[in-house]
Amino acid sequence: MQRLSNITIDIPDAHVCVWPAFFSRETSDRFMHILSEEIDWKQERLTIYGKTHDLPRLTAWYGDIGKVYRYSGIELVPKPWIPALLEIKDAIEGISPDTAFNSVLLNMYRSGRDCVSWHSDDEPELGSEPIIGSVSLGQSRSFQFKHKKTRMEKRSIVLNSGDYMLMKGSTQKNWLHQVPRSAKNLGPRINLTFRQIGD
Repeated sequence: MQRLSNITIDIPDAHVCVWPAFFSRETSDRFMHILSEEIDWKQERLTIYGKTHDLPRLTAWYGDIGKVYRYSGIELVPKPWIPALLEIKDAIEGISPDTAFNSVLLNMYRSGRDCVSWHSDDEPELGSEPIIGSVSLGQSRSFQFKHKKTRMEKRSIVLNSGDYMLMKGSTQKNWLHQVPRSAKNLGPRINLTFRQIGD
């Protein structure tokens, strides 16, 4: 693992840092292979205005016993940690001294058609100032921010395989984020967002 310096992203009313290539290419490829094969991926469905749709990505929820997570009408009961997830968790907690994650939401973007729309990770069980540790594996994708109040102020960064991004403080209170759909011929990407679910 390459212990590189972090970069603070210039976003007002937020605290966002990125460690580029925190995991080496070899390590990232290893995790990508393991998680693609060993994670119990699900195709969740979402009902909007009476119509039910497949989420445009596959998801999975792992963590400590009892750390149930609810978002957009979906309830996730955690699967037990697997060694690869614990290895990643231990590594990122090593540079986040005040952070101890007890759960992780995994997203599999199978192609450029898969995406996640504008949202904040601000569910009540995440606390008043959620700490989100995000690890990217596989295909590079654009990650976009939009300020909740102004709606006009935006930021966009590219997250590459092995990058680690930490969002904390008032980030979720003030900003939305998304991974937009792309018309490009993109390969698969796995994103892990580690969280601290309260009691």
